Amino acid sequence: MKTDIQIARETPLKKIKEVAETIGISRGDVLNYGKYMAKIPLELIHEEESKKHNLILVTATTPNRAGVGKTTVSIGLALGLNKIGKKPFLLYVNLL
Repeated sequence: MKTDIQIARETPLKKIKEVAETIGISRGDVLNYGKYMAKIPLELIHEEESKKHNLILVTATTPNRAGVGKTTVSIGLALGLNKIGKKPFLLYVNLL
């Protein structure tokens, strides 16, 4: 069985502007921070539209040196939802 890092290294990354276009965000609204990260304006979030969807928050209160696996769980959850035909959108927020 492959390790997580082996799988990650074999996975081709998409440029963030391509990802943004697939969810309806124009390239002009994307403020790049490298090829694979970006910021988008909060004005693009439509309150009425967002009320039609579900939010799953992954958090933890007991961090350790190696971390607690929030990122791994979040990515696995998004991939699993995609596999069953849902259209997940994973947003990573670092509050530190």
